[in-house]
Amino acid sequence: MTSSATLLPAVVRPAVEDLRWLSSGHCAGPVLDLLSALDWTLVDTPEANVHATSPDGRVYVGWLPEDTSAWKRGIVWQIQVRPAHGDAWVQEFGLHTPAEAVAGFLAALVAHSSH
Repeated sequence: MTSSATLLPAVVRPAVEDLRWLSSGHCAGPVLDLLSALDWTLVDTPEANVHATSPDGRVYVGWLPEDTSAWKRGIVWQIQVRPAHGDAWVQEFGLHTPAEAVAGFLAALVAHSSH
């Protein structure tokens, strides 16, 4: 089967400077801004860790840059989900995962849970 070139999607190649966020700035801002906008409860610790809970209490997000046990496992983000029906699960992200990617994951999770 052949397709006309006019039916194929255009290839988009962003400029290298547009991909800076992919290198991760080790900043929690994009995630914390999202959670704050969603009215999640945010608690920061004196050690600079941040814990967030969804309004219904079913989702926990931890930004754990100073948690020794998290560092030993190579993570800085931990997301725990306790669905109303089904088994609880955990997703963790490492130091080099951009916060924008974690925020995207959470945005998709929240969007999916509202259906």
